[in-house]
Amino acid sequence: MPATTRAPQTDDLWRLTMEHSPVGMAVVSPAGDFLSTNVALCDMLGYDPDVLATMSFQDITHPDDLASDLRLVEQTLSGEIGSYRITKRYICADGGVLIGDLSVALLRAGDGAPIHFISQIADLTERQAFVERLDAAEAAAESEQGRADALFESVTVGLLHIDADGNHRAINRRQEEFLRITFPHGHLGVAGETGFAYDAEQRRLLTRDEMPSARAAAGEVFDDLLVWIGEDPQARRAVLVSARPIHDRVGGFAGAVLAYHDVTDRIRAEAVKDEFVSTVSHELRTPLTSALAYLELLEESADLGAEGHQQVSAARRNMLRLSHLVADLLFATRATAGSAIVSPYPLDLVTVVAEAVEAAALDAEGAGVGLELDGPPSLRTVADGMRLRQAVDNLLANAIAYSRAGGQVRIHLVEEEGRVVLTVADHGEGVDPDDLPQVFTRFFRGDNARRLQVPGTGLGLHIVRTIVEAHGGEIAVESTPGDGTTVTLALPR
Repeated sequence: MPATTRAPQTDDLWRLTMEHSPVGMAVVSPAGDFLSTNVALCDMLGYDPDVLATMSFQDITHPDDLASDLRLVEQTLSGEIGSYRITKRYICADGGVLIGDLSVALLRAGDGAPIHFISQIADLTERQAFVERLDAAEAAAESEQGRADALFESVTVGLLHIDADGNHRAINRRQEEFLRITFPHGHLGVAGETGFAYDAEQRRLLTRDEMPSARAAAGEVFDDLLVWIGEDPQARRAVLVSARPIHDRVGGFAGAVLAYHDVTDRIRAEAVKDEFVSTVSHELRTPLTSALAYLELLEESADLGAEGHQQVSAARRNMLRLSHLVADLLFATRATAGSAIVSPYPLDLVTVVAEAVEAAALDAEGAGVGLELDGPPSLRTVADGMRLRQAVDNLLANAIAYSRAGGQVRIHLVEEEGRVVLTVADHGEGVDPDDLPQVFTRFFRGDNARRLQVPGTGLGLHIVRTIVEAHGGEIAVESTPGDGTTVTLALPR
């Protein structure tokens, strides 16, 4: 039997294999013409079988891939290789490009003469597109990681990443400095290790459960936790620590990130400022007290004429204002030092508020502002009357200072659900929305204060809040620019 002939059963098996193969198959002549193609190849490339039968593999090969394909064909025909496999591009009937995995084998006759090529083509277009998308995603991820790493190392804040078991996973250079200060003899890289870490007052070392890393490893969220680190008291650093948990895709705890911000210089500067304010205030208090006493004697003297009494009264009012300012500065310094600032005792709150309104009446009259007190005849409670009087004085001074001439300041006192509630409302300039969150900040002066040239230190509302919170109460401010401000104090009965 000639070498180029097959048994009928073999031919039928070959035909069935081609027809039902899921990959594209073709029988190609040594010159490159298609002798036979299967349905999968026609569907893959979009050509009608009759049209494809009139073409050669050169016609459907992408021009940029043709030279390498022809070189392999020549090597196969010359006998250098018996088969080859490459990835190449094909031109589809609609002009599109298909990426295929081509496997080619040459069938030869008994005398070695080439008969035809048997080609198999698997469509790699989708896989190639996926690979390209994956490569692009990896490149983007690497770029993002690079930016994150650069940011991680460039910030002046210490950053620490711990896993769910509390192990240190990532630390930037700034945090390494903090760890060397806290653990001068080294550490194990595990949350909760105790070292030279002290509480906010620097009175005692933190226990394991109090260490910021241990609290973060337990899933706790916190902001601006003040910790002092370092063995030498003179060289210790103050750091504010914040922590946020990390969760996995199903919401489980996967670790936490902690940020350590060095605030040593700020705290020491504030301490120096407080010491200066305290010293100056103490030095002023004695001569002020003496001067006020002499002015009171002069005011009561019958030897002064009407003009003299007017001048002494003006001097006494200004000295009282200065005395109140000194008292505010001393109070703010004392509160910052952590000293007890209230000594509660039974009193009638209506009396305290009424006396404050009466004392403010002169300033209100001078500003053309009316004062209106609304409350019960008596309201007994337990509180520090002197401090509450100081708070009410500050509220009334603010309300009068920011009211327009002809305006009204309303003071309302009531008992509600076991609490006493004091409201001071004016219809003046109001507070700018951007300034409202900061009105309780020590020494804060809003834009309206500067715009209206209202004198003051920015301590008034800070002192009021400190006094109210020392009583276990709450304070709230509502304000509308151009329509006035309402301050509400709620104290436990």
